[in-house]
Order: sequence, then structure tokens, then C-alpha cells
Amino acid sequence: MNPQTTRRPLRGALAIYGARSARRDMQRTAVIGRQLDQIAPSVATVRTVPVMTDGLGGSGRRYTAWVALDNALGQPVTADRTAHRAVRQLLLSAFPGADWSRPQTYDVTTGQLAILQPLTAPAGLGIDTAEAAR
Repeated sequence: MNPQTTRRPLRGALAIYGARSARRDMQRTAVIGRQLDQIAPSVATVRTVPVMTDGLGGSGRRYTAWVALDNALGQPVTADRTAHRAVRQLLLSAFPGADWSRPQTYDVTTGQLAILQPLTAPAGLGIDTAEAAR
């Protein structure tokens, strides 16, 4: 009987889990890409920006997302209001845990949803001096 234990089965199980997770992500990316191509052809990037609006009858505020569609060259893709709503719903259902109260960008080729960082002026210019602006 060998008193030493080895961790190789644990590492193997983690490798299998990682491969399965990567395969699921690739499948999800492919499905979202196909659906986006059906909704608005030639979309390469989807940008969402939260917009706060009054609720029905002034009963409070709620967040909705403004959606911008860009092609691979960074030019806007022409699509109607229905297409923009469909793209928004697609991303909301594909990424239910995302923080939609912040600006996001979805890259169709990589399948990555990332939070957009706010634009600021370089510190060397001395333009952005107010602490509240940061």
C-alpha cells in the first residue's frame, strides 16, 4: 500500500471541466453571432448605454439600454427600432448576470462582453482638474 497520494486526478478533472466550459462559451458565441447576423447583418460590435427613464405614470425610475450597432470598420449599421430591441433582448438573455446599469460593449467575433471605461483627458493636459469629474 502506497501512503502517498497524488493530485493528478484532480488536475485532470479540472482540465476536463475547463475544456467543457470553453466549448460552451464557443457554442454560445456562435449562436449569438448567428442570431445577430439574422437580426442585423454585418454587425461586429454592439454597444449598450443605460438610460434612466420615468416609470409608467411617474411611479419611479427604471433603466433601459440604448443599443448602437457597428460593423467591423466601426461604422454604424442601419437597423430599425425592432432590430435594436431584438439585439438588446438577445444580450440580456445571453448575459443575465451582467451589470446593465453601466455601459457595455459586446464583440461578436470574440464573444466578450466588457464594461466600457469612461473617457478622460490625459493628466498632462491639465484639463480634468476637478475631483468630482473623475
